Amino acid sequence: MFGISFAEFLVILLVAILVIPAKNWPDVARFLARIVRAVRTILWRITDASEKIKEQIDLEKPIDDIIKTTTDDMLDAVSVRRTRRGRGKK
Repeated sequence: MFGISFAEFLVILLVAILVIPAKNWPDVARFLARIVRAVRTILWRITDASEKIKEQIDLEKPIDDIIKTTTDDMLDAVSVRRTRRGRGKK
C-alpha cells in the first residue's frame, strides 16, 4: 500500500500509539476512517472513468479501421494512376 511494507507500517503504527494520547484515539480513528472512505470514493470514480474510456476506445476501433482501409485504398488508387500516366508518356 503506497510503497510501504508491512514492517514499516507496524513501526509507524507503534510510533503513533506512543505519541498520540489515549484520549485522542477515537478522534484519530474517525479521521482515518474519513480518509479511507474518501480514497475509496476517488478510486471508484477513477475505475469507472477508465472503464468508460476503454468502452469508448473499443467503439472507436472499427471506425479507425474503416478510415485506415479507405485511406489505404485511395492512396493505392492514386499511386496506380500515376504509374500508368508515367508509362504512357514515355
